[in-house]
Order: sequence, then structure tokens, then C-alpha cells
Amino acid sequence: MTHPWPDDPTDVVAVRRDLHAHPELGFTEIRTAARVEAAVRALGWSVRSGRDVIDAAGLPGLPATSVLDHAAERARAEGVAPDTVARLAGGHTAVIADLDGNRPGRRVALRFDLDALPITEPDGADHRPGAGGFASRHPGVMHACGHDGHVAIGLALAAALSSGDFPGSVRLLFQPAEEGVRGAAPMVAAGACADVDVLLAVHLAFGLPSGLLAPAATELIATSKHLARFTGRQAHAAKAPEQGRNALLAAATAALNLHALPPFAGAVTRVNVGRLVAGVAPNVIAGEAELSYETRADTAGVAAELARRAEVVVRAAGDMYEAGVELTVTGRATAAVTDPAVATALTAAAEGLAEVRPTHPLGASDDASLLMDEVQRAGGLAGYAIVGSDTPGPPHSPLFDVDEAVLPVAVSWLERSIKEGRW
Repeated sequence: MTHPWPDDPTDVVAVRRDLHAHPELGFTEIRTAARVEAAVRALGWSVRSGRDVIDAAGLPGLPATSVLDHAAERARAEGVAPDTVARLAGGHTAVIADLDGNRPGRRVALRFDLDALPITEPDGADHRPGAGGFASRHPGVMHACGHDGHVAIGLALAAALSSGDFPGSVRLLFQPAEEGVRGAAPMVAAGACADVDVLLAVHLAFGLPSGLLAPAATELIATSKHLARFTGRQAHAAKAPEQGRNALLAAATAALNLHALPPFAGAVTRVNVGRLVAGVAPNVIAGEAELSYETRADTAGVAAELARRAEVVVRAAGDMYEAGVELTVTGRATAAVTDPAVATALTAAAEGLAEVRPTHPLGASDDASLLMDEVQRAGGLAGYAIVGSDTPGPPHSPLFDVDEAVLPVAVSWLERSIKEGRW
């Protein structure tokens, strides 16, 4: 069924609500990417998308072929042209838009993430999107982290800058698969940061109330996401248990001991096992198990050591039960720090818009950090800012929603920062 896209990209609330009603998981954001590229192209931006800006072939974090195929079928059913679906399908859902200003200056890139989460959204009257008729129409998928707001901000910003009345040039990076930190790395590899002097990422909420802007997020921590496949041997659980090799118990042992890894003095660390699937029946020794886990730390060095120790735990658990272990890193992000010059420019641009809190802890990971790192290592500047938004529930929960009143504030903040060009 075709659902109309809002005609006016400056109507940031209407765009956000359309995106909220049509959430798409990482690397399946075909409808979202198609709407984005059409909107920015109509505004006069130079647009590249699909395989021109991301190579998803062979990515460890790419969804199964059946998932990708279902996303393509759904996008066609929702009105995306077949040739556009073919170009964006298979995980090639990145969009890059460029526009030159009317006077000399730096090239500024801004990252906006496209994807949603595998969460079921309530549609009752006590949940504002449900009451307002814009709750998710895709079962089991929900914008529960504000990315719908980010994309809406990006499109409204594209409209605000479309006259070209700003210094230098602007590049908008619409990135797939931030969840699981999978989408930035292949965009970096495809040259998304080429010739970028300043890289900005912005996020809504994360504990910062409405009415506040934070030009510099702290605790933007490194992470790696891991998939562990255990291969044992099936056998009758009563008649021949000694002949089995229990992959389920190996995975369960790994899960418990991953959570028993010690913290590091002076560092922020996190470990989480988020998924464990194993076995076929109660009377069959499980021959296979699959476990997904993550490690995080606030410095790259501690993150690497924590990931190493986690691998020791996982492989030792396999050894205990004589099960084979195959480990794959499916996503990663690094630690990142906002450059003071970027924070200063954003602070100046916020004057009169909202109260400024100089820093605010993100306390999480974002693979925008890889884009930031790429620009900083080339001698440029980078920053990660937070736009305050009251939320009825925490990020990554079914109760999450953003305060839509802050969306135009975010657009004005970014527009000012670019037009003032104080980097």
C-alpha cells in the first residue's frame, strides 16, 4: 500500500511522523533512503546513493538474504519505484548529498542515521504515536532511538541551505545501520569523508531535557559487536548423552562468564549478551548455538583488551564442551572526543535558541565516531552534539518518543552553525 510522503521538507514534524510510521532496520532502509534522495535532489543538491557510496557486499553485519528480499518487496509495495528498489536493495541504502555555498569556506559534513530497532511499538492511546496515528506500521520494528527525528532534521536543514547562502560546501551523510554500529565503516571505505574539513553528528535526547543543547557529548565509547557460533554434536538426551557435545551449554557458559568479566579501574566498560539461540527439542543434545554479545569501553586501548578477554571466555566455553567456535565481528565504533573549536562554534550558534550545557554524557556508542576519526586523522575537526528532548521512556524501549518541539530548534542550530562558519 502506497503512503504519501509529506510535500514540504521544512515541515519537520510531518516528515518525522511519516518516517516513524515506516521504520526500517539497518541495511533495509530502502523506503527511507528513496524518500531522502528524492527530497534533497528536488532541493537542488547533488546526490549520490546506493553502490556509489557504500559497498555492502560481504559485510559481516549484513542481514540474511531473506530479510533483505523482504525489505525490497515491502518497499515496492509502499510505492518505491522498482528501479530505485533495485539500486538500493541488498544493503546499499546510504545517501550522500553535496551543495556548494556562494563564498569560500570549509567543507562541513553532517551525519544523519536512518535505521530503526527490532522493537514492537505499542499503538494504544497512552503512547503518543499510537494516539496520533503514526505508530509503526511495520510489525516488530520501531524508531526507538530518535533516528526518524535525525533524518527529518537533515531534510529540513537541506531545505534551509538550498539557496547556497553559506561559506564553503556542505555534505549530508545519510547513514544506514547505526544500530549495531555497522553502517559507517563501509561508507568511510567508500570515501564518504574525502575532503571533509569538519564532521558533525547530532543526536536527540539521551537524558538531556528539552530546552537544552550540548555542543559536546562526552562518554562516546568504543565498542565491538560479536557473533559466536558454537558447533557441537546432536545426540539423544537420555539414550546417548555421552555421545553429544552440547553447544547450548557452551553458549550459556559463555554468556554467564562474559557478564562476569571484571571492570577496569579508571575506565568505563560494558559487556552485554543480547541474544542466544540454540537447540531443536528438549530431548536432543543441542548441536548448534548462536550468541550475540558486545563489549564497550571509553578508550580504544581498554576496548581492545576487553574484547580480547571476551574472546578468551567464549573460546574456553567451547573447549569445555568440546564444541567448535566461530567468532565474527559484526560491527564496531571507536571512542571519540569533540574538538574544542567545534564546540565553540556550536555554542556561539546556539545563542538565543536554547540554554547551552557545554557537555553531556552520551554513555553509549555510535559509529559516527569512525567518521569523526577519519576526518580528525586527516587534520580536520569533528564534533558530536546532543539536542535535548524529554522522552516518556528511555532509548531502545517501546515507550520511547521524542519531543517534536525541539526538531525545528535543532534545524536552526545547525543552519546557524554552517552559515556562520566559525570552525
